[in-house]
Amino acid sequence: MALIVQKYGGTSVGSVERIQAVAQRVYKTVNAGNSLVVVVSAMGKTTDGLVKLANEISPNPNRREMDMLLSTGEQVTIALLSMALQELGQPAISMTGAQVGIVTEAEHSRARILHIETTRLSRHINAGKVVVVAGFQGISSAGEMEITTLGRGGSDTSAVAIAAALGANFCEIYTDVPGILTTDPRLVAEAQLMDAITCNEMLELASLGAKVLHPRAVEIARNYGVPLVVRSSWTDAPGTWVTSAKPQGRSLINLEIARPVDAVEFDTDQAKVALLRVPDKPGVAARLFGEISRQKVDVDLIIQSVHEGNSNDIAFTVTTPILKRAEAVAAAIAPALRSQSNPKSDEAEVMVENNIAKVSIAGAGMIGRPGVAAKMFATLAEAGVNIQMISTSEVKVSCVVDAAECDRAVSALRSAFEIEAGEQGSRGAGESPCIDFPLPLCSSAPLPNCPPVRGVALDMNQARLAIRQLPDRPGMAAKLFGLLAKHNISVDMIIQSQRCRVIDGIPRRDIAFTVSRIDGESAKKMLTQVAAELGWGEVVLDSAIAKVSIVGAGMVGHPGVAAKMFEALAQHQINIQMIATSEIKISCVVAQEQGVKALQAIHAAFELAGSEKFVVPV
Repeated sequence: MALIVQKYGGTSVGSVERIQAVAQRVYKTVNAGNSLVVVVSAMGKTTDGLVKLANEISPNPNRREMDMLLSTGEQVTIALLSMALQELGQPAISMTGAQVGIVTEAEHSRARILHIETTRLSRHINAGKVVVVAGFQGISSAGEMEITTLGRGGSDTSAVAIAAALGANFCEIYTDVPGILTTDPRLVAEAQLMDAITCNEMLELASLGAKVLHPRAVEIARNYGVPLVVRSSWTDAPGTWVTSAKPQGRSLINLEIARPVDAVEFDTDQAKVALLRVPDKPGVAARLFGEISRQKVDVDLIIQSVHEGNSNDIAFTVTTPILKRAEAVAAAIAPALRSQSNPKSDEAEVMVENNIAKVSIAGAGMIGRPGVAAKMFATLAEAGVNIQMISTSEVKVSCVVDAAECDRAVSALRSAFEIEAGEQGSRGAGESPCIDFPLPLCSSAPLPNCPPVRGVALDMNQARLAIRQLPDRPGMAAKLFGLLAKHNISVDMIIQSQRCRVIDGIPRRDIAFTVSRIDGESAKKMLTQVAAELGWGEVVLDSAIAKVSIVGAGMVGHPGVAAKMFEALAQHQINIQMIATSEIKISCVVAQEQGVKALQAIHAAFELAGSEKFVVPV
């Protein structure tokens, strides 16, 4: 007999008929000999209706009262589903988040779960009842007893957290698609269903706007080793399993806020190649990385900064043994990228740097926490370590620094994030990167027989900010991202330009980053106010962007993956405005109006389409 947590979204319980269909599914699962907890969302568009009512009363409703209002939506569903189960002869009881014992921070509209008191929940399960729980909500700790909501995707988060707290055998997420698809079936009808995906791949896809699972839910599954499966509430198809490694005794206290960083990683076997002032037009990245692929040069990080005038910079890192080959490729292609009218110009200048190291923090607790990256940058600044390149993902933030400063950087980061020291060392040729204890809880290794790229995602809800002429010295990134963290503004891509110019005797670089579009204007206003006093240049905002990304644990060791992505965009005359990569993700910023076309082109290029067309129910 298994203990199972099931979660049903708003469309799955959107009518009396749908609630009765869910009750039949639950009844069938119990009759197969299982114990069950069912977490549900509000019916259909109930939450939207409640928000509309509030806005008719107040243009800026109080967040506490909004939590009180929005929490009622799930209460309707739990009562109706419990009644439907009782009509089938199945004992059931409905419980709010507070009654279940979901204790959260006292942070209205975006609370994180601290712990779950499972005594009452377990008592009802042991009595043979199906416990129907209101998702998306909890209660602040004793004394306050305030109703709180968890924010977007809160029912997913509730379900996986309950599964972790109960030690459930697995958690099923029922939705309106048959599982995890290679892309959004609303944009590509032939999107292919995956049988399984690693939790790191799912974290990246979820954070990039794949709406099937919320990143916070995947984060909890990863940290606590909860087996997770996404299935359609409309069929009996097997769905997609999200695989997690066995956890290493993580405490259930401070469930969502403890230990955002699991490991500090470093690699001293790195070198950087940069092409400065390449033309800012479609096809340049495709041409460069196409040749790199043909020469079998395996690239680690790739960054392309925000353009300046009609040119851009592209930089990439490689392992030291293949530096000469990478440098030769860059030098050979540089003349072809220069203006035909002035081939001896300083365009497409090749810059090589040998003595560098990559230092990273890794962990699934970094999602939506702007303070984590800011803390890393501040720690490096305090240690006197200057940052040369930055690469970010949902599970890792990496900085390229001077090799001589690597040990100092690693030691400072271990201390700041309270990571126990493992055996310290640097990576030599052909060896694996050194990782401080403990190891990340979910391996990013690809699943057997899977293609290098698993999925393509599009995020149309971002804006890009660029700060021109930031002084190139330790502490600048810490100050910038510390300010954003203080204002609770989460940052996604971060890119530091390779081009350095000396103004008034001070070396300066541009830095660009993306934020949620709703934070764009407020971030620009705040940064503009402090730019002059901190000696920064102009703050530029562009809200008309889209970010298209490929994700796959199998990309490591496949030099042609980046080239194929860039070539697909070039063939459709889509200009790449920014590039950022991690081990399992490559992201490109393009013009907003070209976002959907970019996704479709890349999905086709990697031949991810299946033979079946998926129609998402209305």
